[in-house]
Amino acid sequence: MDRAALATSLLGIVGRDHLVEDPEVRAGYERDWTGRFGGAAAFVVRPADASEVAAVVRACAAAGAAIVPQGGNTGLVGGGVPRGGEVLLSLRRLDGVELVDAGSGGVVAGAGATLAEVRRAASAAGYAFGVDIGPRESCTVGGMVATNAGGVHVVRYGSMSSQLLGVEAVLADGSTVGRVPAPTKDNAGYRLAALLAGSEGTLGIVVRAHLRLVPADRERAAAIVGFADAARAMAAVESLRRGLPSLAAVEILFREALDLGASQAGGSVSLPAGCDVALLVECAGPHGVSAELEGAVEALGDAALGTAFAEGASVARLWRLREAVPEAIAREGVPHKMDVSLPLGRIPGFERDVRSLVAGLAPGARTILFGHAADGNLHVNVLGLPPGDETVDDAVLDLVARSGGSIAAEHGIGVAKVAALGRHAARTDLEAMRALKGALDPRGILNPGVVLPA
Repeated sequence: MDRAALATSLLGIVGRDHLVEDPEVRAGYERDWTGRFGGAAAFVVRPADASEVAAVVRACAAAGAAIVPQGGNTGLVGGGVPRGGEVLLSLRRLDGVELVDAGSGGVVAGAGATLAEVRRAASAAGYAFGVDIGPRESCTVGGMVATNAGGVHVVRYGSMSSQLLGVEAVLADGSTVGRVPAPTKDNAGYRLAALLAGSEGTLGIVVRAHLRLVPADRERAAAIVGFADAARAMAAVESLRRGLPSLAAVEILFREALDLGASQAGGSVSLPAGCDVALLVECAGPHGVSAELEGAVEALGDAALGTAFAEGASVARLWRLREAVPEAIAREGVPHKMDVSLPLGRIPGFERDVRSLVAGLAPGARTILFGHAADGNLHVNVLGLPPGDETVDDAVLDLVARSGGSIAAEHGIGVAKVAALGRHAARTDLEAMRALKGALDPRGILNPGVVLPA
């Protein structure tokens, strides 16, 4: 790569203010949220719109320069930060959000628009957006599509791919594909939106998305319910999923996560002694959800050891406790994060086995578990490990695979789980992935080393 020639080309596209070479300014883009992953970028480039993104990609392709796309940089597996010498393409300036059709409910959002901006636009039009995750003020639409983000309402609305009506994306040669806005129903050929969702910027760079909106719920109610152990809690999850039509979310917090979240949020939840795990259950609908939730919790009988109910504005208080957990963990040290999913019935056994596994490999480490119980998504956090030592991570992911789960429920593979994917994915699946990568990015310049080995 002729660095000086590429810099000249990029300057002509984005201008001096948006080609960042100063190491101190670049630093904010070069390390991920966990603090474990990152490296130096050749440049940080901040295009203003889709046409500038395409021009930047063409310039990098001509120079043979690798590109790392980045949105809000809230990822946890190193998929949106440079490894060493790539051009970091920041999409934050592509932040427009516009209502497409108030009748059918949809918005077109730029890749740099934050989740909070999409939610505000939906609310202003009398709708809601089906995906919600904690860092809503910083995570961006492009990154959420690229990682197929899920969050707390997957049980009702599905993950990000379920909200996609269409995308516009730039391929490795600088050409633009996709249709935005898109028809609500469109079966004309391959569904590019589905292909790009979860591809982590390795097949194309999403620059705009047409997103489905959902009806806004007028009433919300929530409860934190304590249980003696994970087996009783997961039995309750199955009961709630079958018998609670207004169910919107079910979060699981094991005792240490619950205590850390309460400490960080500046509050507490009064649950009796002997509660080793709690469920945060939310219901939402047009009316009557409080009574529906209370009836469902009452039907759990003696399995529920204690309950804290909230409705209306008070629901946010319970959610603050849950959303404070990741920040509280980070306050304790640099965590190793393994975001995994398991069949619901195997979560109690996995909880026991993963604690035993970590204690055997790293006796001084702390294992903190929480996650999205209704879809089997557990966030396994281990504190007290050397940042670069993957021994425990590999063992935990191997345990997940043996338990019939997925090594990447959210956040993707990134660079953190490339080796694990190679161990656990079927050979034919990997070959199909490599064929797609080779067809759309034959020179391997889009996010090399992410998902598949470089």
